[in-house]
Amino acid sequence: MNIVTINTQPYDDQRPGTSGLRKKVKVFQTPHYLENFVQAIFDTQTDLRGGILVLGGDGRYYNREAIQIILRMASANGVKQVLLGRGGLLSTPAASCIIRKYDTAGGIILSASHNPGGPDEDFGIKFNTPHGGPAPETVTEAIFHRTTEIDEYRILQTPPIDLDNPGKISLGDTQINIIDPVDDYADLMMELFDFDRIRKLFDSGMFSMRFDAMHAVTGPYATEILEGRLGAEPGTVINGIPKIDFGGGHPDPNLVHAHQLVELTRGTGAVNFAAASDGDGDRNMILGRNFFVTPSDSLAVMAANAHLIKGYSGGISGVARSMPTSQAADRVADKLGLLCFETPTGWKFFGNLLDGRKITLCGEESFGTGSDHIREKDGLWSVLFWLNLLAVKQQSVEKIVTDHWKAFGRNYYTRYDYEAIDKADAENLMDALREKLPTLPGQTLSGYRVEYADDFAYTDPVDGSISERQGIRVGFSDGSRIVFRLSGTGTEGATLRVYLEAYETDPSKQTQSTESVMTRLVDIALALAEIEHRTGRTKPSVIT
Repeated sequence: MNIVTINTQPYDDQRPGTSGLRKKVKVFQTPHYLENFVQAIFDTQTDLRGGILVLGGDGRYYNREAIQIILRMASANGVKQVLLGRGGLLSTPAASCIIRKYDTAGGIILSASHNPGGPDEDFGIKFNTPHGGPAPETVTEAIFHRTTEIDEYRILQTPPIDLDNPGKISLGDTQINIIDPVDDYADLMMELFDFDRIRKLFDSGMFSMRFDAMHAVTGPYATEILEGRLGAEPGTVINGIPKIDFGGGHPDPNLVHAHQLVELTRGTGAVNFAAASDGDGDRNMILGRNFFVTPSDSLAVMAANAHLIKGYSGGISGVARSMPTSQAADRVADKLGLLCFETPTGWKFFGNLLDGRKITLCGEESFGTGSDHIREKDGLWSVLFWLNLLAVKQQSVEKIVTDHWKAFGRNYYTRYDYEAIDKADAENLMDALREKLPTLPGQTLSGYRVEYADDFAYTDPVDGSISERQGIRVGFSDGSRIVFRLSGTGTEGATLRVYLEAYETDPSKQTQSTESVMTRLVDIALALAEIEHRTGRTKPSVIT
């Protein structure tokens, strides 16, 4: 086995987004493309030399091939040990758990999260720092800068290794430790939640649930925890076998892509509780019988009821939400006297708040919630939180949420996604909105009085770093909001997201349909941004 140095040239498109570098598989298969980015990680994250690296991914197409490359490069760059999930699998939350538990120098996670998988679909790679969370902008910018000047990378010449059998393998001077991808994570969940109480819920014969793993990485985790350790009936986990193309589906846990699960909550014989997770296991959707819990409401309910949950019974220090997420959690924090923070989109922004012990719970409207147990959002953790809450309260999902609305008010919420639109058109739309901002406060739009209009900027209360141009907010005097933002998670064109929120304190008006409540706000948003005129789109790609 020889270490060789390969000459290369920079690519100009390797700046990581909010969740790492995501491109089409064929881009990553371009000669030296993956290797350049990986070498940039090793060149800038010098603690990896002589340190421990966690490695794994969501099992999508090209996952195993990429892992073989990274292992050979890790050896050539002096990594002492690699903790590798068996079969190359590690959910993103599990990777964060392992990074923290074994005090490693960081981890490389291979995933494009909720994006489709397959030879013509998406792939992704990101570096998580020793605290277990996504790399902050200082780190991602250093990696990107290195990719712009890289001229060589180092790799070990050796045949592929067996990824599927636990144990230790020597690769040059590097020890590869192939570990069970589930055990450490499942053990952590048992510390946080009352498994005995949840087990009694399943044993009662009065409770039924289904968990849709969407043929993604969470399948083995959910099967071990729900059916194995908690005793849920076999078949509780559906679509539980990970597949390289997610079974041809789109592993995004929302009402559109998880329609099979949604149907199981409707009609005669519907289950009491249903949930789903995404490609890499960090997102979640929560459903009751004929009832959908918005991610924003889910975070708020968790914050209001955390004291009932084993791992949080001593109380929580605070809560944070991403800026586009509804203000439902703010209502809870205000009433309970908790710290509350509004951050830019991207889980890395919660990391400093968690490390600084300013918050315990955090969440995003894009189906992500989490806590200080790791430094990533965590889909299965969210499901177990809800199961524990159901076991304690002995109420339906709908009853828990509607009682919450009566106590704190209801934040009606919806999101319109316009996917794969021309980047120039999207940027022009946002620039045109920015030009309107100074004139909007004080105006009345279709009966809504504009209280503020700005381009959201965030000053980190821990390290003082500033993030600007994070999305356009238009807030109204009654608590309603419209937010416009370009997403950084796609691989083609641009995705324009329009977030709409209306606040209702009258319990008699809290059971209206979201669609009916949002009608005027939708019209305001479409007209304000001139979406059809500027993008050519007459309707969104997805409404959630």
